[in-house]
This record gives sequence, structure tokens and C-alpha cells, in this order.
Amino acid sequence: MTDRWTLLLWGDEDVWENATPETQERAMGEHGAFSEACEARGYRILGGEELGFSKNAVTVQRPESGDLTITEGPYVELAEHLGGYYVIETDDVQGLARLAGEHLLTDGGGIELRPVVVHDA
Repeated sequence: MTDRWTLLLWGDEDVWENATPETQERAMGEHGAFSEACEARGYRILGGEELGFSKNAVTVQRPESGDLTITEGPYVELAEHLGGYYVIETDDVQGLARLAGEHLLTDGGGIELRPVVVHDA
């Protein structure tokens, strides 16, 4: 059975925000190479996006007191932030993890692979 996995791409936003256009272009090329390698190995990319900076986030919380709060900015301050994601179908998550690491971690950061829970309609 083929499962869906979400690859969460973590990194230092300051590095990306201050990257030169050449560095950004190289990184986008690495994503292109990753997409091509996924196709070649039978991993089906269902979607994905680059995310904006966490400083532009809007956070919604409802603590146990029941009062809804909406604030500007991220939920917590972190050294690394979620910068993007892919949703990929595969029956070989270990192979996908290796491939992602080879293509997407050339400048540091990390990737978390989490299974997608698919509910019956």
C-alpha cells in the first residue's frame, strides 16, 4: 500500500532572508532536482509550497479558559522555522528520507517526515 507523507522543511529564516539571489536560485534548483529525482524513483509529489516568514504569521489560540486569542507572529520563538512542505505518496519512506536529505539539506536545516492520516469519506 502506498502511503502519503508530508515532508516538513525546517531551517533558519535569517539565512534565507539574507541569502543572495544566486544562493536563492541555487536552492530553487535543488528543489527542482529533488522533484525530478522523486519522479525517477516513483515517488509521487501531490503538492507542496514554500511558506512565508514566521514573523508574518497570525496565531490563533484558545486556552482552557476558553478565551480566543489572535496574535501577530509565530506561536513560539524558535531557532528554526517551518519553511515549506511537500506531500508525497510512497511505499518506501526510508528511501524518500535519504533522497530528501541528499537534495534538500545542502545548507543545513532539517526535514521531518510525517504520515498523512487519510480519513474515509
